[in-house]
Amino acid sequence: MASDDLMKKDFFKYQAQTTPHPMAMEVSHAKGSYIYDTNGNAHLDFVAGVSACSLGHCHPKIVKAVQQQTEQYMHVMVYGEYVQGPAVAYTKLLASHLPKPLETTYLVNSGTEAIEGALKLARRVTGRSQIVAARQAYHGNTMGSLSLMDYEERKAPFRPLLPDIAFITFNSIQELRNITKKTAAVVLETIQGGAGFILPKDGYLQQVRKRCNEVGALLILDEIQPGFGRTGKLFAFEHYNCIPDILVIGKGMAAGLPIGAFTASHEMMATLKESPKLGHITTFGGNPVIAAAALAALKEITESTLIRDTLDKEQVFRKRLQHKLIRGIRGKGLMLALLLESSEIADHLVHSCAQKGLILFWLLFEKKAVRITPPLTISIAEIEEGCDKILEVLNELEQ
Repeated sequence: MASDDLMKKDFFKYQAQTTPHPMAMEVSHAKGSYIYDTNGNAHLDFVAGVSACSLGHCHPKIVKAVQQQTEQYMHVMVYGEYVQGPAVAYTKLLASHLPKPLETTYLVNSGTEAIEGALKLARRVTGRSQIVAARQAYHGNTMGSLSLMDYEERKAPFRPLLPDIAFITFNSIQELRNITKKTAAVVLETIQGGAGFILPKDGYLQQVRKRCNEVGALLILDEIQPGFGRTGKLFAFEHYNCIPDILVIGKGMAAGLPIGAFTASHEMMATLKESPKLGHITTFGGNPVIAAAALAALKEITESTLIRDTLDKEQVFRKRLQHKLIRGIRGKGLMLALLLESSEIADHLVHSCAQKGLILFWLLFEKKAVRITPPLTISIAEIEEGCDKILEVLNELEQ
């Protein structure tokens, strides 16, 4: 048996699977906007590790930061006990880019872990238990994050989940009355991801903010996917004039390395360190190697023209992707969802483009949509190359 065939066989036997039919491309290496398989084929990446590889693959500044830090020290102590330069420098720089009172950050290992921490913080600060989330939301797959999802098919096998969760419809002003003085926090994605990259309508987030203020509930905004320049601002909430009490971040934060965080006021965060001590704890959160990568990524994103260029690149996608089978393009910046005529067409597009060397992917709830979330560093020429392949597949399908 060839070594490649053996590796694929081992993949299916020894590595836990998430779907019955994974794409199972065998990766050799990745660089810039391309992933290369073990047969030497180049695949243009329009997914970026599901919005995680914000600066493309193996960006030289990220690689350098990681290499330099591994030569100094790696894991030395659980989070919060030792002063480690990369984590301190990162959280300080992040605070300089955030509005008050968002100034103190708790570093963890993933977005869903950051959601868990944010839920604990909200209950600790308010002394209340109810959490209000949006229908068709996706905040991760740990037990607390899963509890915030109203998709019973995904939840039922794992019940019982967190109690005292209520749901509202995203963009429904009328349902904001369901946020009451019993509510500890309202958790919303600034832009709904799994639902099909749904933008908040004019004034919606401001009305949520107002209602939270009226009843003393905290507002948690999940920027795990839209954060770090993907929508043409460093964080998507900047488009909507709505500052959360707790900001949750992850994915593109360290340009492809595993990380997450939640940020709030210094006063709020202080509640996690006593009564009880170790109110929230993580072994590898704030890992110096990952923090060094996050620091390099944040500098590159904020000191370059990448954020501004994102909106120009969005327009290239919108102008190029005109076709009878495309019903529309949702989203903002480089967080785009191509809405097709049917789920069958969406499936065909993803699979056929994979054969042509273009990586696309699905969205969790909206089955007619195809994800387009390339690296922020993608060039105009690469965008045009990928769009041509999409149109080629749709033209073949139409014929």
